[in-house]
Amino acid sequence: MGNAITYGHRGASKYAPENTFSSYIKAVEMGADGIEIDVHKSKDGHLIVCHDEKVDRTTNGKGFIKDLSLKEIKALDAGSWFSKDFIGEKVPLLEEVLEFVKKEDILLNIEVKNGPIFYDKIEEDVINVVKAYDLVEQTIISSFNHYSLAYIKNIAKEFKTGILYIAGMLEPWEYAKSVGASAIHPLFLTINKEVVKQCQQNGIKVNPFTVNGEEELKLMKLFNVDGVITDCPDICKKIFHD
Repeated sequence: MGNAITYGHRGASKYAPENTFSSYIKAVEMGADGIEIDVHKSKDGHLIVCHDEKVDRTTNGKGFIKDLSLKEIKALDAGSWFSKDFIGEKVPLLEEVLEFVKKEDILLNIEVKNGPIFYDKIEEDVINVVKAYDLVEQTIISSFNHYSLAYIKNIAKEFKTGILYIAGMLEPWEYAKSVGASAIHPLFLTINKEVVKQCQQNGIKVNPFTVNGEEELKLMKLFNVDGVITDCPDICKKIFHD
């Protein structure tokens, strides 16, 4: 109890624009053990770190990532929507985030975005670049597309995977095992102490998302979860280490 891994959700996204280096740096400063990021592919095949399929919400640009080149994406401002203090923030490449993770020696949760827009060979591309940075041990790959996760385990068994889901699931530990997953990444509202216990007894870790409030974090601590994905790493660290 009290030793759950804290993953900064898109960094410390309550305090800085999500999926930017300001957000990742803030998460590390707040004591996060790792960060959670999201990956898409650009028109010219680069791995782009952004939550949405489109750049509209989190930049000053418009359009689907799949229709934009790296040059076009790198020209966007990814900070001013959040606050004028962050004008000039850029959308990161996965390689740039991996350099940061390696330098800071932290953990990384990569959410592979593959649906409703599907990216050709995104699984292979993510696997190859993580291997190139020698960060397999520090990385877990999650997705709402469980076909992607099963495929990753089929072609690269050394990778840890986590199934993302938002509805109550019957015996999620059995389902996780069926797709070769190492963990479940459920919406925190869908789990209870018994689910966590059964998962852990079956060798499946439990890393709920997105847990921000003090009472919810206290509940996750009571459930003895393995990790927490949160916009507020500072609050999470405080609750779990009180």
